[in-house]
Amino acid sequence: MLSLIITFFDTVKKLWDHPKATKLISLSLILSFFIGLVISCLSYFPFFGLEQRSLFLSIELAFTVLLIFEILGLVFVLPKSVSSSVGKQFEILSIILLRSAFKEFGEVAPPITWEYFEDPTFYYMFADAFGALVIFAIIGIYYRMQKHERITSTDEEQQQFIKFKKLIATFLLVVFFGIGIIDLFDLINSKHYHNSFNTFYLFLIFSDVLILLYSIRFSDKYVYIFRYSSFTFSTILIRFALSADQVINVIIGIISGLFVVGLSYLYNFFRNQE
Repeated sequence: MLSLIITFFDTVKKLWDHPKATKLISLSLILSFFIGLVISCLSYFPFFGLEQRSLFLSIELAFTVLLIFEILGLVFVLPKSVSSSVGKQFEILSIILLRSAFKEFGEVAPPITWEYFEDPTFYYMFADAFGALVIFAIIGIYYRMQKHERITSTDEEQQQFIKFKKLIATFLLVVFFGIGIIDLFDLINSKHYHNSFNTFYLFLIFSDVLILLYSIRFSDKYVYIFRYSSFTFSTILIRFALSADQVINVIIGIISGLFVVGLSYLYNFFRNQE
């Protein structure tokens, strides 16, 4: 049974990494952009009975589809490296903030007057945009600091660890599509899309904890346990950021990013001392 699950994951991963998959994703983003553009244009005509939407709906829809693909990509990164998975989570957070900034920008109608400075939405737009920029910088620093190090002693143990992470990733893959189906039915019934990113991140947190507990069988060194636990804590902070109010979400996201950068610096420092 385990071998079948691993084979299934490897097959899906191979399809995901295929060059045609990238072209298909690009085509899906372009298609979603034009669908959003058509819907927003038709909403200006009372004949169609649609709720009037800004033309920026096309950008919001395209970014939403991009987020879905990015989260799917996160599942395939998990077996490779926990640190790479954390970096991918921050990439997703930065895109979510940019998507929110575009959405808020769509509610600002020119010309810009002094009255806009009394509207909190005007400030939220800049907070999300600059927050995404700061997290983008943090991601660059974070990736440069990573030194991938095996916690296993032999190649056999390494393969066991990878297989376990593939098993967890397959579970997350099922959860991802399950949540997607539920969101789709909700969209059909309510005519509004309510994403379940928070729900998926909840499963991701428990998956990280499970990987941490399993990793102890290969090494119980304090430095490894603390590093893995800290990565899990950063995932929790990211989930808080996704559910927090405007501006607070940016603050929590930046704090989470600085936390993993500080963790990486101290981890590398102490490992070099050894």
